[in-house]
Amino acid sequence: MQPASPADRPLSDPPASELVEAIRTLKRGSVLVVGDAMLDRYVYGDVRRVSPEAPVPVLAVEREVAMPGGAGNVVRNLTAVGTAVAFVSVVGDDQSGSDLTGLIGGQPGVEPWLLVQGGRATTTKTRFIAAGQQLLRADHEIVSPVHPRLADRLVRIASDAIAATAVMVLSDYGKGVLSADTAQRLIQAARTAGRRVLVDPKGRDYSRYAGADLITPNRAELSEATGMPVDTEEAIVAAARKVQAEYGFNAVLVTRSEDGMTLLEGDVVRHFPAEAAEVHDVSGAGDTVMALLSAALAAGQPLAVAARLANIAAGIVVGKVGTAVARDEDLIEALSVERGALRKVCSRPAAQEQVERWRRRGWRIGFTNGCFDLLHPGHVHLLEQARSWCDRLVVGLNSDASVKRLKGAARPIQSEAARAAVLASLASVDCVTVFDEDTPVDLIRLLRPEVLVKGADYTVEQVVGGDLIAEWGGQVRLAELLPGQSTTATVARIKG
Repeated sequence: MQPASPADRPLSDPPASELVEAIRTLKRGSVLVVGDAMLDRYVYGDVRRVSPEAPVPVLAVEREVAMPGGAGNVVRNLTAVGTAVAFVSVVGDDQSGSDLTGLIGGQPGVEPWLLVQGGRATTTKTRFIAAGQQLLRADHEIVSPVHPRLADRLVRIASDAIAATAVMVLSDYGKGVLSADTAQRLIQAARTAGRRVLVDPKGRDYSRYAGADLITPNRAELSEATGMPVDTEEAIVAAARKVQAEYGFNAVLVTRSEDGMTLLEGDVVRHFPAEAAEVHDVSGAGDTVMALLSAALAAGQPLAVAARLANIAAGIVVGKVGTAVARDEDLIEALSVERGALRKVCSRPAAQEQVERWRRRGWRIGFTNGCFDLLHPGHVHLLEQARSWCDRLVVGLNSDASVKRLKGAARPIQSEAARAAVLASLASVDCVTVFDEDTPVDLIRLLRPEVLVKGADYTVEQVVGGDLIAEWGGQVRLAELLPGQSTTATVARIKG
């Protein structure tokens, strides 16, 4: 019997425990991202009438959100898993460029090199949204190549940064940063430095990326580049082999939307089924794939493990609304056995995303906070009242350090993890997030609840964050207290 070829050998999936350990290594890596930075603006509002001037809806604007897009979204996803990032790109000398520079600079663990070209418009995509649906997207951009002297400077800066990072990502959105021979010069610089190069390609001409270690086209991009059909797994593999052989790529990862991903590494083919249980928005999923691939490779993980993590991350972000990120905690949770109520315990960024998803469904968000040390019937009564006044209730929980500052060195009796788990087990609580400050005002400002709840031992004027709630038209509610119920009294009784 002939031995099986590499392509025919069964390839076992790494066990969940191995993948969880791989996720924990992502903070060790460092990645250089070079490509087209964009600014994504989201304008949210309410539509209640049609304009008398034309048959178009009138959007009563309620709020606006801006975040990095394009290559900037790759950076966001890298920082979400704790990977250090150097980012080199070009922006215009306009307000959008200034806003984007500030947003990138505000990301943790990022060394930004955003070069400014005079007279150039920063690519900006503005989406107008009502009731969770886009009414219109307006794009403002210039896609001509950046000035040659600026391209030379970009290559010099990136070539220096390559030495301090483990992997280079080229994120090409066809907006002019990686035009002409810029991509090839960067690949050659990385090769000289002995660094891996990953490319998210654009257009038909893949010769610009020749010699890259990995390229990540989607199905449509692969078909455009090869002129070949991609309607079956066999056809996708054939097209991937063609670009691999023609341009010297070590590997090709084809993203296939709801059908998952296909990885061609040397002679070995792996198909990854889609991980998403429910698809809400595919915006930015390719950026997430690229970020997780590069983060894992930079941390020393094998490509098969990196692709598996990227596939899981893509499944997470398409289940969220808008251009989202997959955090390390999201990945670990996706690999964990069903954790029941503990899924309600979220980090601050995850709580913000969850609240945003609820709000886009038109749900009213409530918030209350406290130490909740030794949960008693008074706590339960307050939380049930709070939940009756909203559609979803978030509980801000004082951290152990915060409780000690407020209550003394002998408190808390239970750790923040134990207190959060008990709160999350209550049907009246939809989300628990821990805060380390003495007051929850920063958390309230971040989550912007419509209802703020405290016990009736306060007055409305005494409730921390009440002034903020008034700013956005929310409401402060005071919950009835059960007599004789307090943690301090309970602790005193225990001590005798």
